[in-house]
Amino acid sequence: MGGPVVLGIESSCDETGAGIVQDGRLLAHVVATSMDEHARFGGVVPEIAARAHLHSFNPVVREALDRAGLRIGQIDAVAVTTGPGLSGALQVGLAGAKSVAYAAGVPLYGVHHLAGHVAADTLEHGPLPDPCVVLIVSGGHTSLLLVRDLVREPILHLGDTLDDAAGECFDKVARILGLSYPGGPAIDRAARSGDPKAVAFPRPLTRPGDDPYAFSFSGLKTAAARWVEQHVQRGEEVPVADGAAALQEAVADVLTRKALAACRAYDVKTLIVVGGVAANSRVRALAEKRCASAGIELRVPPMTLCTDNGAMIAAVGDLLVRAGTEPAPLDVSIDPSAPLEYASLNPLARPAARVA
Repeated sequence: MGGPVVLGIESSCDETGAGIVQDGRLLAHVVATSMDEHARFGGVVPEIAARAHLHSFNPVVREALDRAGLRIGQIDAVAVTTGPGLSGALQVGLAGAKSVAYAAGVPLYGVHHLAGHVAADTLEHGPLPDPCVVLIVSGGHTSLLLVRDLVREPILHLGDTLDDAAGECFDKVARILGLSYPGGPAIDRAARSGDPKAVAFPRPLTRPGDDPYAFSFSGLKTAAARWVEQHVQRGEEVPVADGAAALQEAVADVLTRKALAACRAYDVKTLIVVGGVAANSRVRALAEKRCASAGIELRVPPMTLCTDNGAMIAAVGDLLVRAGTEPAPLDVSIDPSAPLEYASLNPLARPAARVA
């Protein structure tokens, strides 16, 4: 017999994910995405995302159980993302998770979405080193963290983005370049035939005196937009591949430069890169090169665990259960803008405002 079997539910944006983890081992995970439905709008539409979660929740959970060869009665705990994310999307996932936990008669654990991204690496590489520096890069978040015990100790923010996240920058510039949504994979594909040195895009917040761990990608996005505009005004064809390669190089340079600086400053020997942008080929390659030169171990989850998924939430739930953490109260709610302080996130529903 193994340890408790944990079902994880993720629904913070446009992916409905269910994962099953036992003793740090991934038994199954399934993801349904509504990305194609959002593509024609150039970004995620919250109402469409919430509706897609409603349609996908039961089939995704059933398929995850089938892949693991389990019945609902063999689940020992349910973990669910309670924030941050889109309010309607989070509500659907939480309501579904509460229903499953009630039907199975098992405890429910609220999980911070970003802690899930951190825990995703444990499913591939085992327990997190104590301490480690974690670089989270996604469509909505870019953060440098100092992590010790993920579920027992507070998570120290070394730096966060001051405006656009790295993935958001990719999405916006991809649209400017006429590339498809989502922008990250489109930029990556276009960059393969481009010259990363063709355009001297800025490296934000890397000058002496700047915050060494903060990020800002809004100015980089603007620089790319102006570069495209100059070509259009001159009646020239925009060299999309070169622009994509140069943009990707600038983002990868800033991300890895700051992450390595944090490792050196805190005498940490392991860097973990997680989140959707961790799937970017140049971010991975440059991180590998710079970590190897600095004698720092680099850990990056497999591509399928970089983007939002239920496995990462189940991984946190598994750690919480094994650490003896108290489960969420029955009236646990969501917090769409929750800061990352602890892996466990159990906000309570706020009473409705009284109408005079």
